[in-house]
Order: sequence, then structure tokens, then C-alpha cells
Amino acid sequence: MDSAAKDEMQPELSPGPEWPEQERAEQLARGAALKWASGIFYRPEQLARLGQYRSREVQRTCSLEARLKSVVQSYLEGVQTGVWQLAQAIEAVQGTREALSQARGLLQGMSQALRTLQPLRERVAQYKQLQAMSHLLPRLRAVPAAVAHTQTLIDAQQFLEAYMSLRELEQLREDTWAPLGGLELPVFQGLDLLFEALGQAVEAAAGAAGKLAREDPALLVAAVRVAEVETGRTTPLGQVPRDWRQRCLRALQEGLEQTHFGSPLLPAPGALPGWLEALRVALPVELATAEALVAPCCPPQYNVVQLWAHTLHSGLRRSLQHLLAGPELEAADAFALLHWALHVYLGQEMMGSLELGPEADVSQLEPLLTLENIEQLEATFVANVQASVSQWLQNALDGEVAEWGREQGPNTDPSGSYYSPMPAIVLQILEENIRVASLVSESLQQRVHGMALSELGIFLRSFSDALIRFSRDHLRGKAMVPHYVPYLLAALNHQSALSSSVSVLQLDGAPSGALAPVEAALDKLQRRICRLVLEALQVELQPLFADLPSRQWLSSPELLESVCERTGRFCRDFGRVRNPTVQLLLAEAERAVVLQYLRALMQGRLVCRGADERTQAAERLRHDAAQLQQLFLGLGLEENAHCAPVLLALRELLNLRDPALLGLEVAGLQQQFPDVSEDHVSALLGLRGDLSREQQLAALSSLQAALPPSPRASRRALFSLVPAPAPAPASCLPSGSCARARLLSE
Repeated sequence: MDSAAKDEMQPELSPGPEWPEQERAEQLARGAALKWASGIFYRPEQLARLGQYRSREVQRTCSLEARLKSVVQSYLEGVQTGVWQLAQAIEAVQGTREALSQARGLLQGMSQALRTLQPLRERVAQYKQLQAMSHLLPRLRAVPAAVAHTQTLIDAQQFLEAYMSLRELEQLREDTWAPLGGLELPVFQGLDLLFEALGQAVEAAAGAAGKLAREDPALLVAAVRVAEVETGRTTPLGQVPRDWRQRCLRALQEGLEQTHFGSPLLPAPGALPGWLEALRVALPVELATAEALVAPCCPPQYNVVQLWAHTLHSGLRRSLQHLLAGPELEAADAFALLHWALHVYLGQEMMGSLELGPEADVSQLEPLLTLENIEQLEATFVANVQASVSQWLQNALDGEVAEWGREQGPNTDPSGSYYSPMPAIVLQILEENIRVASLVSESLQQRVHGMALSELGIFLRSFSDALIRFSRDHLRGKAMVPHYVPYLLAALNHQSALSSSVSVLQLDGAPSGALAPVEAALDKLQRRICRLVLEALQVELQPLFADLPSRQWLSSPELLESVCERTGRFCRDFGRVRNPTVQLLLAEAERAVVLQYLRALMQGRLVCRGADERTQAAERLRHDAAQLQQLFLGLGLEENAHCAPVLLALRELLNLRDPALLGLEVAGLQQQFPDVSEDHVSALLGLRGDLSREQQLAALSSLQAALPPSPRASRRALFSLVPAPAPAPASCLPSGSCARARLLSE
């Protein structure tokens, strides 16, 4: 293109409006120039160089103007070229638009021609379908017969033949799809149902795998092969894959569970042990069958032994969970389930059998019972056993109490001691339950052990309460018991038997104080029985001590002989009490007699009239002490347990001729018997009848100045159990003893 044409294409550039920033730029430039000039020419000596500065600035200005002109010229040339190119593009677009309009017209004409050819195309397609159907028609005519034959093969459990026939029919259906454009002929409509029937038959055979492996393994192999081939086959486009392998595995599991755990009925109460025993026999047989017969009939990837073990375990676990969610089990059922689940199931007879190969992988099995299940079963077992034990112990106690009113005395053993099987029955019941619980787990044993100790404590309290009622009714005359004391002594033997044998309830490794509450209850029961026996003895002796001391007592030993005679007769049956309890009982009986004796002395019924009577009283005390010692030595009481020597100490108070030495005797009495009080000493000194108030006060003051008790002093309570004579209330001062207050007030 020549320059003239370019020039014609160039648009005229009209002078535009002045730039808005131009004026401001000029002002800034002028300001900067003035600032620069004022700085340069501030000093006069620099004015000489003004010409140089002017020429240099002129050159710089010219250079800048030339550069600006060059830039503006280049910009204008670029704009001119762009405008020319835009004009050329407009011409090209216009030509393309005209060509497209012509093509649209041609296409509209061709579509009309195609519409006229559409009937011909349809006829061609129909012809092709008819041609294909003419080739397939002989095979299509045989489809109904093939379907019926296949159904017959399925019913006859000829799975391989039936599957091959179905595959041929399915292939024929696929061959007809393409020619017919995906249209399915009515003759093939029942083919899917036939496949489903074969799948159900294969599934049913897999569900009875255990039975078929024993009776007809070929049928099981055929069913598994059909399932494997169908699972590995590529299905036609648009057809849902048939995963018959999973159906077989699911049928294997469901059939196995149905065989052993299919019944919705739970074992009846008491029938659970039999059900568990049947499983103990059946499950190992089932696993052995799986390993020996079923596994060879199935591919290795089936993991038949592991599948069998895990399926049986899961089914059993669900059945047990369902069982535990139902009504509460009885004690026998809870124990049987705990023992079976924790020991038998995992033992050598079942899942822990050495004959069970590693492929069973029983180590990955979940616990048959969860911790919550075990807790629930243990609580149920303990609660039921506790109710039974409580009833058994109550029955044993009721039977024992019923014998107390018999006309005959208690039974005796070959040694002559009173005997009853009740203690042995009680301990045997408790020990047997603890032993049985130990067969399950240590936690259950500890629970039952705690329950047994609790029930034994309750039994001992009930036994004690029954003895109290027995004694109260007898003493009040509500029930005349011909052998009251012998049955109390028999009860003491029962307590002794329990105390000597309660250690059988001690668990190995348990803390030593575990039996402390029971032992304390047994000690309390022993003290209570002894107290009841001694109360009966006191009732026997109380009338005899009414005349002691007295003038008759001074002159004759008949009063104490009567006491000894009745005491000996009362204690005659003490020999039927076992050692060491008999020693305790004799010691308490001897102390009870001595206490009665001391109470009688403290009543102040006798005051000696002279030295002769004091000598008589001292001699009577010596004789009575010897007589009591002789009585209880004859009954078998050890000599060091006697309390009668206290009478000899009192004898010295009466026998002393010099009243000035009474302080020493009183101090000696306190050293031997630390529980003696001033009131007791005052009452004893009153027996002498020859002491003035000052002499009694001097003797009493020696109690406060006395030395500490001797190590050999009696530690058994005597005087503290003897009530001192009660003075008038006005004679007692706020502090100090009543005896001292009474003497000071006189």
C-alpha cells in the first residue's frame, strides 16, 4: 500500500482540550527551577558563572524537546497503523458473514432431502432385524423348552448343567439385543427369574453345607463352583453383577447359626446348664466337620474354619446377649453360664483345643461375655445365693431353737460334750458356696466371701436375739423349759465350734483382719451366753445370800455350804462344755459367786460387837474362801483364775487388832485390787464396829497416798461391779467420795 493510500486512511486528529495537569506541572516546574536557581546563585561569586548555566540549560531543554517530539511522533504512527488494521478487519468480517449466509441456505435444502429419505432408512433397519431374526429363529423356538429343562435341572439340584443351560440362554439373549436395538423378546422375560431360582438353590445348598459335606459333598462342590464362576464372570452391559460368592458365604453363616441358635425360645429356668452342655458337645464337632469335610469342598479364600469359628462365636454371643436381656437368671443358671463362658468355652474341650488349627484364628474372637455381662451375672448369682443362704441359715436356726423346749436335754458327742450339727451345717453352707464361686473367678469368690461373712454376722445376731428371747420367756415364766441351762451350755459349745472353725472361711491371700467382724460377733455372742448362764446362777443363789452376813453366818458354815451345794449342782453340767470355754465359764461363775458374797458384805447387815466377833468373822471369811476354792477346783477351774482370795484380803481388815495399822492394810488391798473404792473400804471397815470417825478417815486417806498397783494385782473387775451402800444424798459433797463426806458430816 503506497503512502497516499495510508494518508487517506489516516484520520484527522483534532486538537483536544489542554491536559488538566499541564498547568499544575508547569507551576511545579517553575517552582523547582526558582528553588534551584536561588540555591545556586545565592552567593555573589557564583553569578559569574551564570552564562555557563544558561547555555547548559538551553542545551538540556533542546534535548528534552527533541525526545518529546520523537515519542509523540512514534505514538501517532502506531495509532495510524491500528486504525488502518481495524478497517481491514471490518471488510473481512463482512465477507465471512455473506459466506455463512450462503451455507445456511444450502443446509436447509439438504435437511428437506433427508426427511424424504427417513422412511427408506427405517425400512432398511427393519430388514436387517428380520434378516437377523431369520437366522436366530430356530434357536429362539427352542428357548421355552430350554427354560423348562433348566428349571427341571434346578429342581433336581444339577447345578452345573442348569448353570450351563442358563449361560447359553443368556448368550442367545445377548445375540438378539444388538440386532433388535436393545429390545428384549418376550421369550426371555423369565430368564432373570430362572437365574434367581438357581441362585436361591445354590444358597440353600451352601446353608446346608455341614450336612451336605457329610452326605453329598459333590452337590456342595457344584454349588460352590457355580457361585465362584458367576461371581468372576463379566456381566453384560446394563446388568447388575450377581455376587453369588457373598450370597454363599452369607448362607453358610446363616445356616450354621440357624442350626445351633435358630430357636427364638430361651432355655427355661434350670435348663441352661443342659443347653450349654449340648453346645459343649456340638460346637467342637461342628468345627471338626468344617475342617475335615467342608473346607476341602470350598476355595481357600473362603477360610471355612475361621468362618465357622467366628460364625458360631457370633451366634452364641448374640444368643447369650438375648438371654441376659430377658428375665433374671437363677443362681444355678448364672453360675453355669459364668463357669462355661470363662473356663469351658475357652478351655481345651472347645475353642482352646490343640486339635483346632491356626486357621481358626480364635485369638481374634471378642469376649463371649462383656465386663458388664460378667458384672450382671455375678451380682445375680450373689443375690440369689445370699437369699438361699439366708433361708438355709434361718431354717437351721429355727430347727435349733425348736429343740430348746424339748423334754430331753441336748444331744452329746462321744466325749460327753453337748453337740449339735448346726455349727458344722452353717460353716459347710458358707464354705461350699465360697469354694463353688472360686471355680468361676477370683472376683466372684471375693463377692461370695463378703456375702458369707455378712450372712454369718446376721446369723450370729439372730442367734443372740433368739437366746435373749429364750431366756426372757423362761425367767418371766412364759415358757417353762426343763433344760434351760443345758441348752445355754449347748449354745456356748456352738459358739466355740464356730470360733474354732471360722478360719476355714479365710481366703488365701486375704488380709488378716478380714474375719475380724465375725470374730468380734462371736466374742460378743460368747459373752452374752455366759451372762445368761450367770444370771440363772444368780437367780439360784440370791435367796441364800439374803442372810449373809448375820449372827447365824458367824456361828455356822451352813449358809455357805448351801451356796456351795447349789452352785456345784448348777455347775454340774459345765463339764459338757468344751475347753477352753469351760475355763472361762467356771471363772465367770466363781467370780459371780464372789461378787454375790461381796454385795452381801457391803449391805451393812452385821456390825461386830467385839474382838471375838471380829475374829469369828475373819475366820468365817477364811473358811468360806477355802470352801469356794475347793468347790471350783473340784469343778476343774485352774487355781490362778480364782477370785475367792479377795475374801482373805478382807479377812485381814477384820482380823487386824491395831487400828493404827489399818492404813497399811487398806493400801495393800488397793494394790491387790485397784478397783476398790473408798465407799467399799468404808463399808468393810464398818463391819469391825470398833473404829472411830477419825480412825476411819485416816484409813481412807491411805487410799490416796497408796503406791501404784502391783504388777501381780488382779486385773479382773470385782469391786467396781459391787454397788457400795448408798448414803443419804445430803451427805455427799460435790467432790470426794461419799464415804469421806459421810464421815466428815458426822
